[in-house]
Amino acid sequence: MRFGEADSDEQIATAAKGGDREAFEFLVRRHKGGIYRFVRRYVGQGDDAYDILQNCFVSAWTGLARYDPERPFLSWLRVIALNKCRDFARRQKVRNLILKAFAAETRGGEPAIPGEDIDAQDAESERLSRLDKAISRLSSFYKEPVLLTTVSGLSHIEAARELGTTPKAIEMRLYRARKKILSDLGSDSGEG
Repeated sequence: MRFGEADSDEQIATAAKGGDREAFEFLVRRHKGGIYRFVRRYVGQGDDAYDILQNCFVSAWTGLARYDPERPFLSWLRVIALNKCRDFARRQKVRNLILKAFAAETRGGEPAIPGEDIDAQDAESERLSRLDKAISRLSSFYKEPVLLTTVSGLSHIEAARELGTTPKAIEMRLYRARKKILSDLGSDSGEG
């Protein structure tokens, strides 16, 4: 089936809901620019916006069974995009808090305060870089729960479900991962 500009989103979405991939691809082409601009304004970065855009359309495709053709398709799609942006913001907030807490602990102080001089900001960037490297050096047994809970923002229960274990096991793995990270950071700096 061929679609054109005269066809309404709702007609095309109904066809897509019936399994017509071409219909869905037409909707993606029609709306990707506007949704991208919306997401980009929300997150402020092109690469992140592009990833969120992809996730938005994947969610839309997999969620078409829940789409009600009596409602505007674009509004439904924007709600999905907004939820993806909120999820991203929560993950970033949690990640930044965790990274700053780890960085503060490794130097025995508070995280860098916005507005500090450039040298302090450079030092903070260096500490965060070292932290990222320390996390990357963890075995997958420890790295996975750290990434699922801090970067993806999953709860211990959700992370346990993803990894096929218990929330208590996730808690213990996070505790041990934290100790390993702190130890690694101490040895990087010549301390400890």
